[in-house]
This record gives sequence, structure tokens and C-alpha cells, in this order.
Amino acid sequence: MKPFPASRVVLLALVLLGPAAVHAHEVEVAPGAVDGFAGWVGEGIRHILEGADHLLFLFAVLLVGGTFRRILLLVTSFTLAHSLTLALTALGWWTLDARGTRWAEAAIAASILYMALENLLLRRHGHRAGLTFLFGLVHGLGFASVLGGYGLGTAVVPALVGFNLGVEVGQAVVVAFLVPVLRIVQRRPRLHSKVVRLSSICLAGVGLYWMVARAVG
Repeated sequence: MKPFPASRVVLLALVLLGPAAVHAHEVEVAPGAVDGFAGWVGEGIRHILEGADHLLFLFAVLLVGGTFRRILLLVTSFTLAHSLTLALTALGWWTLDARGTRWAEAAIAASILYMALENLLLRRHGHRAGLTFLFGLVHGLGFASVLGGYGLGTAVVPALVGFNLGVEVGQAVVVAFLVPVLRIVQRRPRLHSKVVRLSSICLAGVGLYWMVARAVG
């Protein structure tokens, strides 16, 4: 059986995923429609589970494998970073206009592209925790653009805490599912190598598509 050409896989990924998250951080719930703290938690969970760009970035980061301790470090770095910029922006200490939001979205896509290229080109990834933190700061701006679109008024703090908690809960669920699968694949080096290569090619294609689409508006 002939292997499926990588170019066709990338094309299929672009067709399926490309249009889905060109503008991933637009608010789809009317301002004031969120009911209480639990509602903000639910919105955070919904956004991370529907946020293909954030999840694909995490997938690209974790794809190369590593020990449980290293995976925990990577996930923690991403969590701390996006929580920081989300808080700074939501509390008004860092402002982001429409143009800045557009470029933040393009940078989020670029983070997927960069991590995918690293997976393809580098054999060692000892610097990845620091890099994940830096890219996590950018992803936090994406979360903040969503939160800021609700018209928070005086409910900034409960909205911020609830939304961020929901994001972390959703992220934890995804990681809890993803990591065991990747660890199983990692135990078979030849299979792992093929999975990393093919997945990274797809991620690079999708990341490039989103980056260009978001940059041009």
C-alpha cells in the first residue's frame, strides 16, 4: 500500500481546518448574556474547546514527547503566560485595539507554524519551555480579546477569574486525553517519528494559512 502523499494531507488539513479558525476570537455571545461565575467558567471551557488554534499549538508543543515532568513544565509555562496577559489586558493595564488584536491573532497562528517547523527541523528541544512561555503571552491576548468583547462593566474580576478557570479546566481535559496517547506512540520510535513528521507538516500548513489570512484581515 502506497503512503498517502504529505502534500495531499496538508491540502486536506487546510480544507477542513483552514476556514474554521481564521478569526477564532470573535465573541459569539451577546454582552451581558453570561449568567454569574459559573457562566464565565462555562464560557472559558467553551472557548478553549472551540479554539482550534490554542489546541493545535499545545499539540505542536507536546508532539515531540518527553517525560511527564517535562510535559508538566511545558503546560505550566503556557498556562502561566496566557493567564498573565489575559489578566493584564482584562484589567485595563494593557490595551489592545482592533489592529493589535488582528496582529495578535496572526502571531498565534505563527506560533503554530514555528513549533511545527521546529518539530521537523530540530532534534533537541531543551529551550521549549521558555519558548512556550513567550508564545503563551501572545495566546493570552487572544483570550483577552474574547473576554473584552462581552462588555464586562463592573464584573471584570469575577469574569476574569471564571473565564480563566474555565480555560484551564478545558485545557486540562484536552491534555489529560492527549498525553497518554502521545506516550503510547512515543514507545514505538518509528511510528512516533512518522506521526511527528506528518502531523507537523499539517500543522505548518494550517498555521501558515491562518497567519496569512489573519494578517491581511
